[in-house]
Amino acid sequence: MVAGEDDALMTADQPRPPDPTEAGNAADFVRSLVRLKQWAGEPSLSRLRSLGGQTVTSDGVKIDALPKSTTSQVLRQTDRLPRWDFVQAFVTACLRYRDYPSELIPAELERWRVARAALTEPVTHTETPAETVTEGDAVEIEAAPTGRDHAVELLARRVAREEDRARKGLLGGYSIAPVSFAPYADPIHDDATGEGKDDLHSIGTFFSGLRPQRLLVVGESGAGKTVLAIELVLQLLEPLLTTGGRPGQRQMVPVRLNAARWTLGSPFEPWLAEQLVRDFGLAAKDAERLVRDRQVLPVLDGLDELDPEPSMGPPRRAIGLLAALNRYSDLSGRRPGAVVVTCRADRYAELSEARAGLDDATRIHLRDLTIEQINAYLRTRWPDGHPCDTYRDGIHAALSGPSGTAIRTALATPWRLLLTVTAVESGADPAELLRAGPDPDPRVAAARIARGLLDAYVPAATGLTPRAAHGTPYRPEQVRSWLENLASHLRWQAAYTAGTDRPPPGLTPIDIVPHLLWPIGGRRLVRALHCLCCVIFAVIAMLAFWAGSGAERPGDPRDWLDAGEGLTLALMAGWVGIATGLSLSPWPAAAGGRANVPHRRRMIGGLLGALVGGPVGVLCGLAGFVLTGGKVFDPGFAVAAGAAGGGVFGAVIGLTAAARPGAERMSIPEAVRAEPAILLGFGLCGALTGLPPLRLADAGPLPLAAEIMGAFASAFALGVVFKIATGGWSKDAELAHPREALRRNPMIGVAFGLTGGVAAFLVFVMNRGVVESLACALIGGVTFGLAFGAIAWSRTMIGLIVSAARGVLPLRLWTFLDWACEARLLRVSGATYQFRHRELQDFLTPPEDD
Repeated sequence: MVAGEDDALMTADQPRPPDPTEAGNAADFVRSLVRLKQWAGEPSLSRLRSLGGQTVTSDGVKIDALPKSTTSQVLRQTDRLPRWDFVQAFVTACLRYRDYPSELIPAELERWRVARAALTEPVTHTETPAETVTEGDAVEIEAAPTGRDHAVELLARRVAREEDRARKGLLGGYSIAPVSFAPYADPIHDDATGEGKDDLHSIGTFFSGLRPQRLLVVGESGAGKTVLAIELVLQLLEPLLTTGGRPGQRQMVPVRLNAARWTLGSPFEPWLAEQLVRDFGLAAKDAERLVRDRQVLPVLDGLDELDPEPSMGPPRRAIGLLAALNRYSDLSGRRPGAVVVTCRADRYAELSEARAGLDDATRIHLRDLTIEQINAYLRTRWPDGHPCDTYRDGIHAALSGPSGTAIRTALATPWRLLLTVTAVESGADPAELLRAGPDPDPRVAAARIARGLLDAYVPAATGLTPRAAHGTPYRPEQVRSWLENLASHLRWQAAYTAGTDRPPPGLTPIDIVPHLLWPIGGRRLVRALHCLCCVIFAVIAMLAFWAGSGAERPGDPRDWLDAGEGLTLALMAGWVGIATGLSLSPWPAAAGGRANVPHRRRMIGGLLGALVGGPVGVLCGLAGFVLTGGKVFDPGFAVAAGAAGGGVFGAVIGLTAAARPGAERMSIPEAVRAEPAILLGFGLCGALTGLPPLRLADAGPLPLAAEIMGAFASAFALGVVFKIATGGWSKDAELAHPREALRRNPMIGVAFGLTGGVAAFLVFVMNRGVVESLACALIGGVTFGLAFGAIAWSRTMIGLIVSAARGVLPLRLWTFLDWACEARLLRVSGATYQFRHRELQDFLTPPEDD
């Protein structure tokens, strides 16, 4: 039966599916999906989930394509166009439920795809009248690449995932307050009056129509600047993610970054490329190319957070960043480069006073919420039948009552409105929350209401999010105390950052980075304890080596150390000194390692590493046989031990270094410059490991010198290989959790130690029993790894233990931080934690003298 006959039978027997091409906007398109579900016979959400099948995420995990909660939410939300992967799965499930002919499903899906694509067409440069196109515009259009750029696609996918996570963390779902904004005719002066008014759902279209594409977003604290920035990024990304962008046009990926991470004096373009590598795992060369070719739209959120509060003068860091952005041009070099900046209104007033601004930018100001917008949000949040729907009328009456001006001022931002609904949902009485008091000044009364809302937020969030595991629920007073200590530490970070030119990455006034939290326990005390622990571990490692290698044989009649023993002690003392120096480093860094590499590729990497390492180990074993003159071990042992040791070393390196095709690797000079002290320590350990066989053979000065230089060079090279193997990201690694780097740090350190322990065991067994040699090798390897390869983890754990002993933070800090994100007290931003809102952080920060 041909397709035309199928169409005829379908028309005669049952009505055709709804036509999505009639949809004129997102709401119409969603209604078309609802009609399709009705046409299919109203299948249940469980049945749709079953028929929709599964999809594979970027990290290889299989999940349902149509989860029940997602399907229900999408069909109720008419203000946003659903993603194509959802539409494809939903339409397919409905058609299958209605027993639609399988050979006609592809054509029906194409019809829905075309209808959806028609609603995502962005405003482009081609709409500019011909007479207004300059010569520079023509050059840029001609230079635009026409092929697919995998780096652009990878960055877009990772940005979308991060922004989706950030949006859910801020909103707790999909409901969003109806924030509106209005552009100003004059982008610099405050006395300009805005014409027209838009909301968040139109920000992408508004920005696409700007020439030049430079936008400055100004609003009061809590007005929704970050939410607007997230919405802008997601709306601009949608055409890239669904249709790959328009052919023949330069693809620009919007990337939201914390402006507070910029340091004064840093060139903007290299800093921007560095953020793409650090936050999104892009290869350094790809990041530099995308920035150079202007395929990245920087969205800098929080210009006001660059300088400490309260202001002690002009905000020099913010002024410096604006100056750098004013030098940032487009690809032609003749016009300003595209950029978006958000800033709080009071900080913007200070910048205007200092005559600093974003040149050629359109400024928009976020409007206060109206009573109608507040009521609309409450109706969406608490629909009829919700346990809190009875409070809507009470809040509306308070807004319209005698104290309505003060209450409306207090609830004029989405953040304050969220504080109110959270407190009410936890059981608070809105009449008490919104009691204005006797003060006749509405602004004073509004400030009092705001403080009450902030004071009620921590207990409300704690009550609404009971602790599900690991013991009893948190108490509100506990949570508040710990959050106050974290806020106080962030104030210290701000002061430290302001006083240094090159702060460590992540040390900002708003970012809670796990491996940078150790100073909260007492900076000097924690460093002193860390140094003591590292010295103890280093001495234990050397004592294990001394005992296992038989440096001083029992019954030795000599009273003084011979030259070999003296050289061994000197090398051991040098290694302990290097370990001690590393423990005193001001800010140990936690390496990220490679993530999301398939197990099959890791197994192949380990096998190849063993195949390469085995022959190299045999050569090293035979070299030792020659240098010792065959007095200590025979050729068979040299070949077997060399093959075993080299194979293990190669397998570990292969497992660690495995990555997807095209993964960027560190160069050898980069690895040497990154950690020269650690590589020197590797070399000393290599020289130490090769000494015992020569001493047992009573080798002369020349073999000793040859062994020391050869073993030092081999171990140094091994350290370089380890650094290259464990550094960087795999090409397709997704964004890591904030603790991911810290979690891998001890794993990598112990891997360092145990691979060295294998070589030590092969040396020990020449002079000791197997059990004794194994014990010495294990003890030495683990302590070596903790003292030498897990410096950031050790410092953090010591700081956490000291903080818990002092009652500053909970001992299970990581559990608390994750719970605080679930309770909407904190949020995850890239590879860091942050307070849910800067106003909450400032409110919880204790006074300086507290």
